[in-house]
Amino acid sequence: MKLSFYIHIPYCIKRCGYCDFNTYTPAELGQGEVARSEISSRYMAAVAQEILRAADQFDSSQMPEVPTIFFGGGTPSLMDPHDIAATIEKIDEVFSLSEQCEITLEANPDTLDERNVAGFAAAGINRISLGVQSANQKVLATLDRTHKSSNVTRALDLAVSNGIQGRSIDLIYGTPGESVADLEESLDFALSLPIDHISAYALIVESGTRLARQVDSGEIASPDDDEMAEKYRIIDERLEQAGFDWYELSNWARSAGARSRHNQVYWNGGNWWGVGPGAHSHLDGRRWWNIKNPISYMNALKEKSTIIAGEETLDESAKHDERIMLGIRLREGIARSELSTKQEEVVSKYLLSMDVDERAWSEGRLTLTLSGRLIADRIVRDLVL
Repeated sequence: MKLSFYIHIPYCIKRCGYCDFNTYTPAELGQGEVARSEISSRYMAAVAQEILRAADQFDSSQMPEVPTIFFGGGTPSLMDPHDIAATIEKIDEVFSLSEQCEITLEANPDTLDERNVAGFAAAGINRISLGVQSANQKVLATLDRTHKSSNVTRALDLAVSNGIQGRSIDLIYGTPGESVADLEESLDFALSLPIDHISAYALIVESGTRLARQVDSGEIASPDDDEMAEKYRIIDERLEQAGFDWYELSNWARSAGARSRHNQVYWNGGNWWGVGPGAHSHLDGRRWWNIKNPISYMNALKEKSTIIAGEETLDESAKHDERIMLGIRLREGIARSELSTKQEEVVSKYLLSMDVDERAWSEGRLTLTLSGRLIADRIVRDLVL
């Protein structure tokens, strides 16, 4: 059995206006000016306790092998490299890391320097994912991002010099006020970097965020769907021309080996344990999620009480629907044999509109064309509802 680990780091220096992830500044948690090193050691000690709880769920003679670990957030690069190393060592101690275990760290470019990049590499981090979002300062200001492009370049140069082989960046497109020229500027910058993977996500205005309040008040315009579609086409064309092949709706890689193995665990219905406040887990059709507040989470672990906020068990029908919802996002698509006669009838109209690849369909697979990728959510709704 294989079991991946997602380690949630809930801390950020400041909250970005578009973000609705389960993240907090130390001040929001009443921790004020507590040193980052103290927050790191205290929080990662709690993470180690949950890892031990995870181990208790398995027969000690048949512990799962761990193929991937992903430190996400929040801003994992705020943590002390020694604490990251201790967490990796703990997972290896109670489980067993695969020989080629992919270990990813998400990072804000402004938080990386020569010391901590070297420390993360020594800890075992072999893949880094930088939250770049845009190279245009006007767009970054709308998103409440503070980093400079020079820091991105410097961070990646440090990753290269410290032997971190996997290097990825995230982009966001469709920010209000972003022109096509602004997007092209970001793509030019991205393609100048020493990276092998790019994730590009359409901006979603999430309820309760500062950005949502600005849109609701009319301060800034809501993203336009047609403009979003055109920008996706531009991104796909530019990346394909530069040697990046799409393998999931929002992800492109220079080679099959550069694909995010951890994210493929999610998309292919694998098992993972989400450690940390608000983290979700999946084990053979059972899902559960942790309480969200980091202080409550740490106190519950200290008091040896439950950290689970809710759970569900997927029946066969739900599992089937999920395979379709996730599989259709992938370049390989889903096997035609997974579909009912009624679902094949639904697909027929998308074959006529050339949103489904006709050749792949004749060979027994449902895969999307570029136009189909633009309406993937609509196709999924028609298939599973």
